[in-house]
Amino acid sequence: MGGPVTIGKRNPVFSVPEQGIVGTVNEPNPLFALFSLILPACVVFDTAVGQTTPAGAPLPERRPHRMEAHGHVREDPWFWLREKENPAVIAHLKAENDWTTSQLAPIAAFQETLYREMRGRIREEDFSVPAPHGGYLYYSRTETGAEHAVEARRRGSMEGAEEIIIDGNERAKGKDYYEMVDYEMSPDHRIAAILENEDGSDICQLRFRTVATGEWLPDEVGKVAYGSAGVWAADNRTFFYLQVDDTQRAARLMRHRLGEPADADRLVYEEKDAEFSLSLYATADDSRLVLRSGNSETEESRVLPADQPEGEWTVIEPRTPGLRYQVDHANGQFWLLTDADGAENLKLVSAPSDSPGRAHWRDFLPYDDAVVIQNVTFFQSGMVLQVRERGQPQLRVADYQGAVRPVAMPEPAYLIEASENRDHGAAAFRFVYTSAITPQSVTEIDLVSLGQTVLKRREVVGGHDPTRYAVERIEATAGDGTRIPISLVRRRDTPLDGSAPLLLEGYGAYGDNYDPFFLSSRLSLLDRGFIQAIAHVRGGGELGRAWYDSGKLGKKPNSFTDFIACAEHLIARDYTRPDRLCASGTSAGGLLMGAVVNLRPDLFRSVVANVPFVDCLSTMSDPSLPLTTSEYVEWGNPEDAADYQTILSYSPYDNVAARPYPAILATGGLNDPRVPYWEPAKWVARLRSSTTSGRPVLLWTHLEAGHSGASGRFEYIREIAREYAFHLWLTGRADGIPAPAER
Repeated sequence: MGGPVTIGKRNPVFSVPEQGIVGTVNEPNPLFALFSLILPACVVFDTAVGQTTPAGAPLPERRPHRMEAHGHVREDPWFWLREKENPAVIAHLKAENDWTTSQLAPIAAFQETLYREMRGRIREEDFSVPAPHGGYLYYSRTETGAEHAVEARRRGSMEGAEEIIIDGNERAKGKDYYEMVDYEMSPDHRIAAILENEDGSDICQLRFRTVATGEWLPDEVGKVAYGSAGVWAADNRTFFYLQVDDTQRAARLMRHRLGEPADADRLVYEEKDAEFSLSLYATADDSRLVLRSGNSETEESRVLPADQPEGEWTVIEPRTPGLRYQVDHANGQFWLLTDADGAENLKLVSAPSDSPGRAHWRDFLPYDDAVVIQNVTFFQSGMVLQVRERGQPQLRVADYQGAVRPVAMPEPAYLIEASENRDHGAAAFRFVYTSAITPQSVTEIDLVSLGQTVLKRREVVGGHDPTRYAVERIEATAGDGTRIPISLVRRRDTPLDGSAPLLLEGYGAYGDNYDPFFLSSRLSLLDRGFIQAIAHVRGGGELGRAWYDSGKLGKKPNSFTDFIACAEHLIARDYTRPDRLCASGTSAGGLLMGAVVNLRPDLFRSVVANVPFVDCLSTMSDPSLPLTTSEYVEWGNPEDAADYQTILSYSPYDNVAARPYPAILATGGLNDPRVPYWEPAKWVARLRSSTTSGRPVLLWTHLEAGHSGASGRFEYIREIAREYAFHLWLTGRADGIPAPAER
């Protein structure tokens, strides 16, 4: 709804939870009993070393470490890998990188071929669609051979002189990692507040630059939360930003005045509840600044008139457990998306500017439980609602009298996201449209006629014919009868007789949607006969709030059994076979990978788990780590015996055993605060000493990066090339290179 972006969670691409089936350690809940039938007893004794560990493969020293909770004991011989400053830890991670390089040596040239193929599809010198704002046109551009974008603007039209806001390539010089996270222009468009990250963590630096002259101001602020740079007050001098606490939670609202040292910045508000974090934004009409505090269950917002930087932030509605609401302001009144009064999938209400509390909320549109409202963009003339119906994203245009008109989309499966819509007085809404076969396009909808104009479609250098590819949406049936959607894309000439390799991806957490989108790099898979599929498992938000709630907390195992049901369905329908079925997931999707290979290692040939959240129980048991306390509402709090038992039942690291695991490639980031590097490192150590399949178990750690991997656009392509080369190799599709022999 115009501003807050949830950051810090364990995700790749974005309540009132049901407690689910609960129990005690002495009386296991049914989900735990189900997993106990498939897994070994969950009192984990570390498997013996040396059964199948290949000669020369790194295996870190085993050091006794005992953990006990609720009468349950775990032994973790690699707990010491958490010691980031220990030279032995860094030496081990480097040894793992060297081992991975040596094991992938047979496909090194093939990986380079994929990289050049993928890079060759990208127009290296390019412009984004200019976005009007305050008499300027703002845009990003990239240069041939350059890793980072240049953020720039021109006054009036693109014929004017260019003013560079920030050149990421200049800023990245001499740095192992660099990311320009966000920038915010002052209301008079003179000063840019620029948020930068230089180590891949979620702790950023805030700096200020006069755009017309290129002068960097002496103002510099550290320990700023990753995400939005912050918001300006109307005086063009006061800037509000969020500062992190010791666990890297966005916990403090700070006020900075240009020209004053950072140590003079004033603490305006501190969120004391460790399960809540802050976000900050300006309303659509720029009249108010909004401070949101919340988690996925409960939200509370404070507002401040933008022209009163020293005024009091007032609460819209005091926090009430289970009440969610997000705030905007337009057309002389407040607008709120809320789940009040049982509106599980959110409804839009209005409230007077002078009395916005819940007692004055008035439904603007009738609530429809079949429609999920995800976002609203407000203009002077009306609004655009982003909704989901039957799992499909849609757009609807409404005026302030409540007349609503749907916007037609050209394909059956696609992804849409709001683009740059900073001009509140604009007569058109911009959004990004893409599907599995349609490159990203910036499209504009006229708010009166609903006519659509494609302003720019991302070029695929060398050409791309979408008619060569087929898109499908099918359903699998989970064990409890729930229908699980699957999105698929393949070349039309790929046979459906079980002979094709297939890459199945999934996520299923935080209520985030995993919609099909175009990735030109993926053509390197599809053109070699692969089918690509997305399992829309429970825990995501594709089918509304209930879909999310049925894949979190005590019901989290549904995500894993849903993914397995999708894999089995694809095999039964002759899309593929187990010896050519691959899987991939990132972050919380990496947890999905770790859980399903414990449950059904026989289903998969190869698995890639990027920055995987696989040591769930240890991480969620340590409140000093980033994200832990704020994510109790997602995974549970292990101090509670039932939550401990549920997490233990699926925690991938704790459930590794002597099994014929598929080939596994895991990645990590040394500076990753969301999924610490030691999680994939420990997981790989235990897998390698336990697997009976003889297939490779590999780890690659970015020693200068964090959760998002490499910061440069070309280095990112190299990571995709490595992942695809791994899957292609294991399934015999690596341009004639034979699959690796199993030991």
